Amino acid sequence: MNIQFEKTSEVAAELTLTMEKADYQERVEKTLKDYRKKAALPGFRPGQVPMGLMKKRFGAEVTSEEVQKLLSEKLYGYLREEKIDMLGDPLASEKQKPVDFSAETLEFIFDIALAPQFDAKLTGKDKIPFYTIEITDEMLDGQVQALRQRHGNYTQVETWQKGDMTKGHLAELDEDGNIKEGGIQKEDAVMLPEYFKNEDQMKKFEGVQVNTVMTFNPSDAYEGSAVELSSLLGISKEEAENVKSNFSYQINEITRYVPAELNQEFFDTLFGEGEVKNEQELRDRVKKQLEEQFAGESQFRFLFDVRAYLEKRIGELQWPDELLKRIMRANNPDKDEAYVEQNYAGSVRELEWHLIKEQLADQTGIKVEQDDVLETAKDQTRAQFAQYGMAGIPDDIITKYAQDMLQKREQAEGLVARTVERKLGVALKDVVKLDKKTISHEDFNKLFENK
Repeated sequence: MNIQFEKTSEVAAELTLTMEKADYQERVEKTLKDYRKKAALPGFRPGQVPMGLMKKRFGAEVTSEEVQKLLSEKLYGYLREEKIDMLGDPLASEKQKPVDFSAETLEFIFDIALAPQFDAKLTGKDKIPFYTIEITDEMLDGQVQALRQRHGNYTQVETWQKGDMTKGHLAELDEDGNIKEGGIQKEDAVMLPEYFKNEDQMKKFEGVQVNTVMTFNPSDAYEGSAVELSSLLGISKEEAENVKSNFSYQINEITRYVPAELNQEFFDTLFGEGEVKNEQELRDRVKKQLEEQFAGESQFRFLFDVRAYLEKRIGELQWPDELLKRIMRANNPDKDEAYVEQNYAGSVRELEWHLIKEQLADQTGIKVEQDDVLETAKDQTRAQFAQYGMAGIPDDIITKYAQDMLQKREQAEGLVARTVERKLGVALKDVVKLDKKTISHEDFNKLFENK
């Protein structure tokens, strides 16, 4: 067997593997013998089929299978041993001729996409911004209020104020202000006057009480929106387009959403029984959660800036464009050519970042273990619960959700990549010179605009 490797450019190569019959014949014979032990052909007992018949019936198929196995072993073995920095998998060359497995010599030609060579290593001379997000009292007030809103409840009240929901009887009025004979009426009509498009109509509700009969104009309130009127009055949109009348509205119920009180029941709901006992302890816990959240955001931004810094330092790279596009086509057989052209540039940019991360991981010596990936999944699970105001979830529940995430291949791959980046972000802070800055959350978010 002979393997020849020849670079056709700085980022592409051609590999030719020549195989003689002697290279694979013994493997073919052994496989045929194994087949023979189990083969059950008409007229023969198992294991008694003549070898000549076995070769006639299965020889070509077995030869093809064994050649492909040997080819894969030798091809990838060579690439590993020679430490070929390859992108994707080898591609069958367009020079490749149909293979005649009965020939004495078999030749296989592959195109190899090579990674561009560059140096992404960092030192203490490299200066990267690192942002710490300031936590203000105003921010804590907003977080506490959001938690109270999330865990509040609806209650019946006597007098309407902004944000309240009303329920009552609607009746269309004639020009004299009397209930119109044969006019539109709607029982249990529910409204949120705060969302009227006409402020004057909304103001008519200020201070009204349960069992009050008031007059307003739905068409004016919704600025003639047939969709809104149709929903409110229970009529078709075509009918709603002609509704311009005033309506009487007898208010039977006023419902208000009341934020949760700052009491022990509320604290226990958020953090578990007895974990928080007063408002100051609540604010301390909320501040700690924000610090953890913002620490993650700061780490993300730090690695974002590392990437931008290195991409600028490295500059424009040469890529084996045609080979990479062929790989994209092979990996996305259900996509058309337009898909490849539209997504190629973005894919190459992500590939560059992947290669940068590999160098940085090698420089810092980080390794990703299964437990690291699980911890990333648990962090993501906690963040998802936190979005719904659910803190203090027992670790066994968090772990179960995280393990379920890891069972899904795409999610698992994403979590591995996130784990690499998380560990890189930590390791690189001890390598580069940090340009430390304290910043508001609003200004921090502006850093990502147009990026």
